[in-house]
Amino acid sequence: MTSRICVVTGGSRGIGAAVAADLSAAGHRVVLAARDADALRRAARTLPGPSLTVPVDLTAPGAADELFGRVEAEWGPAEILVAAAGAGASARLAETSDELWDQQLALNLTAPFRCLRRALPPMREAGWGRIVVVASVAAKVGAPYVAAYTASKHGVLGLVRAAAAELAGSGVTVNAVCPGYVDTPMTDATVAAIVARTGRDEAEARAALARMQPIGRLIRPEEVAAVVRLLLEQEALNGQGITVDGGGVQS
Repeated sequence: MTSRICVVTGGSRGIGAAVAADLSAAGHRVVLAARDADALRRAARTLPGPSLTVPVDLTAPGAADELFGRVEAEWGPAEILVAAAGAGASARLAETSDELWDQQLALNLTAPFRCLRRALPPMREAGWGRIVVVASVAAKVGAPYVAAYTASKHGVLGLVRAAAAELAGSGVTVNAVCPGYVDTPMTDATVAAIVARTGRDEAEARAALARMQPIGRLIRPEEVAAVVRLLLEQEALNGQGITVDGGGVQS
């Protein structure tokens, strides 16, 4: 694929960092966006190609304009957007506060929506663009204690499907990847929450999450990045939510 200008949110660690590394190795220019400026710089130093770091809190009003305005000023309009920023939180439904609910929707649904909305006009004008949102298997099935997270991920998959239907034939595609438990800092936080809630040993908690994938292990970030690359390369793939969980959710 021709070298493109790529924006990766959540690019300082986990899936976002793996996607950024994969795109950079493929010859693309990569913009890394996340809250932590130091973590962004560390991630950027590992990339083989040109990079730009933009520290930004994507839940803040105007943050998407700030991010894409900076990219346009430095390099030009973004041609690829991978929205990988996200976080999970767990609580019993009856104990899910308004604050927790709002935080989950703000980061996992509203922030990708604002980025997609801001990135689209130049892509449509150019007649080419690729957008991939990192969702979750929680976009397709429910699970206990993660009502807010699940609602946000169901919502973002609905956003992807609606956008793809609207943009079909424009040269712009919109897709999602839906990973299971991936070996990332987010899963480390899940393990810590399980230990705190149940008193399980950390290794036992991690093994329990690994067993939730039929292949018996956590998904590697690089495996998710490979699916992202496929979605970027194929125009025929549009409006899809590709599950990457070793066969647990078959759809």
